[in-house]
Amino acid sequence: MSQTYEALEREARLLSAEERAQLVDALLESLRGDQIAEFEAAWAVEIERRVSMYERGEAKLVAAKDVFAKARLISGT
Repeated sequence: MSQTYEALEREARLLSAEERAQLVDALLESLRGDQIAEFEAAWAVEIERRVSMYERGEAKLVAAKDVFAKARLISGT
């Protein structure tokens, strides 16, 4: 490893937990930049579609307790 990397790692470990988490997010975003933007854009479209369906009364709503019960059944817990 380079001295620059080792110095950065030492400095990063001195940050608070929140600052380290923010740094991790920034570094991961730098690796995935365009993928994250595309993912967020796709979710924005899907959210709008679902809200519109709900507002038109076309969405099939399922109670959270039923969703969690089904998830427990499927996972065997």
